[in-house]
Amino acid sequence: MAGPVIQGIDTLASAMKGNIIPDQEYLLQGSLLDSHIETFKHRLRGLCDNTLGGEEQFCEREMVFSIRGTSPQPLSLRVRKTENLGAPPHMQRDTDTPWQLRYLGQGEQGQRATSVRSCYDITCSENAVEFLTELGCRLEFEYIAKGFVFRKGRMKITVSKVHKIGQGPPPPNGGPPQEALEPLTGSHLVELSVLAPSGSDAVADDMKNFSEQLKPLVTMDKIDPRRQGPM
Repeated sequence: MAGPVIQGIDTLASAMKGNIIPDQEYLLQGSLLDSHIETFKHRLRGLCDNTLGGEEQFCEREMVFSIRGTSPQPLSLRVRKTENLGAPPHMQRDTDTPWQLRYLGQGEQGQRATSVRSCYDITCSENAVEFLTELGCRLEFEYIAKGFVFRKGRMKITVSKVHKIGQGPPPPNGGPPQEALEPLTGSHLVELSVLAPSGSDAVADDMKNFSEQLKPLVTMDKIDPRRQGPM
């Protein structure tokens, strides 16, 4: 067993040294009123790659934890999981999917056309929340994001509605109360993102050019690190 493990570590180290691991997220964000969603879908269908099933739909729970270390700012970690909350039976998906642990760095300020931040996604076991709690992490907030995804090359366009998680009424057949979702705003969050290795600044220009085609429905812009929201 030692041989394959050592070989895997050497391969990972070589990949990191060669700067081929996609560890940077290039990001633009915008806001879209709920009343313009269908028009925006038509625009994306015309601009994005064709898919047999149309846009990908998703419903994800995201929990944001923090833990204080030696640095002035606490370390923030996120865990997310696919959910079926609020989905009709014919649209429900198999939620036996792994949890994902995500680290997002602070957005870098600079002359690039997009925000750039470190991004690491790690698939983990279902006891991820318990593990973080045992480490001393504190749950800051959680939410449900429901929406759809389009793709254009390596660009991903995500349109999601952020919901607060409440406590709903008990189901008709008894059992524990189901969770209720409460929309936080009358708009959708639009994110245009690409995961790429460090130094892939040409990606930012491609994203900015694509975002110009989404106007006037949505104006995509960089994140201000001083006012960064939950996403």
